[in-house]
Amino acid sequence: MSGATLAAAATQLVGGVLVAPLLPGLVQSAKARLQGRRGPSPLQPYRELRRLAGKSAVEPAGTGVVYRVAPALAAACALVAVAIVPVAGLGGPFGVGHDALVLAGVLALARFALVASAWDTGNGFALMGASRDATLAVFVEPVLALALLVLAVAARTTDLRGLAAASANLDRWSDPALPLAALAFAFVVVAETGRQPVDNPDTHLELTMIHEGPLIEYAGRDLAYLQWAGAARHWIVLVLAAGVFLPHPADPWLALVLMPPTLLAACGGLALLETLVVKMRILLVPRLLGVAAALALLGIVTRLAGAGP
Repeated sequence: MSGATLAAAATQLVGGVLVAPLLPGLVQSAKARLQGRRGPSPLQPYRELRRLAGKSAVEPAGTGVVYRVAPALAAACALVAVAIVPVAGLGGPFGVGHDALVLAGVLALARFALVASAWDTGNGFALMGASRDATLAVFVEPVLALALLVLAVAARTTDLRGLAAASANLDRWSDPALPLAALAFAFVVVAETGRQPVDNPDTHLELTMIHEGPLIEYAGRDLAYLQWAGAARHWIVLVLAAGVFLPHPADPWLALVLMPPTLLAACGGLALLETLVVKMRILLVPRLLGVAAALALLGIVTRLAGAGP
């Protein structure tokens, strides 16, 4: 194993497990500053996780094994997804591969676990949030698959390392398919991180919750698992954006050096978006994601038609 591969594997594991909670903290802090508020510290997610980890879990009356297993399963899926997504075009030898379709399936399994747990509790607000999350997933997951397919057609592989290598070639960016895929994936980033205009992460009103809805019956260690899994999703999609869907250096050492400022810029972009854009009505969100799907499909068509080099 080369030194670059070892460094990338360490960044992949340490970043996905320990640095991931910092990303939503940075977004919330930057958004508060943009809105003229002091806001929380970027380290607030770590304090929240520490507080929850020190408390015991609860088990509502009438729940069964689905409710109890869902937090650990969602966290395990997030950990597997972290191991799948390569850093700087290199992946560690974690034994789970780096296939893009497997990544989409693992993320879908985590979402299914949360939706099933909401049904197990029978809580009306949890069920509303879970149904909204599942409805949006019907549109988000195909957009993710289509955006990855655009790069897969160009790279002739579904291995994320191959996709990263293909998009690192600046000559390929003269092909309109790659910018279209990047733009479509930007919609996925907003939806998967629960940001406006798709969702409002600051709301605590049960009637408007989407991603937070299925978590409403959890507390203590179980809620800590779920909150970490949500933070890990920030890491997964932002690392994918930085290392696959945006132009980046082919040299892995240079890519590792540029990754932190790229992630900081992405967090700042999400904060700016939430400052400038209000939450959409949920019935209009599928139309927004439909635009993203159309962009990805157009990228596939232009690539298959031979547009660009």
